[in-house]
Amino acid sequence: MYKLTFYVPDTHVEVVKSAIFAVGAGRCGSYDCCCWQVQGQGQFRALASSNPFLGEVGKLETVTEWRVETIVEDHDIHVVIGALKTSHPYEMPAFDVVKIEFYQ
Repeated sequence: MYKLTFYVPDTHVEVVKSAIFAVGAGRCGSYDCCCWQVQGQGQFRALASSNPFLGEVGKLETVTEWRVETIVEDHDIHVVIGALKTSHPYEMPAFDVVKIEFYQ
């Protein structure tokens, strides 16, 4: 199993969650669409070579985003990451994947 954590603006949190759940993320036993989420502040500055979804090139931006955590089985991780990248509005979505041991 893996724990997937990603950050997404409020405008796209449900779109991204739906996309990753549709391809296997968030399944645990007799449950699906499982996740934990909390709202916080993200910060970035878009460089000259970027095409930002939010903000302006060269300007420091602070954005309200959701941190979403979910689990993904080994055999689904690559397709889930693909769905995350395809559905996410940012050029470079911030996410991490951590290998976990799952005990029932």
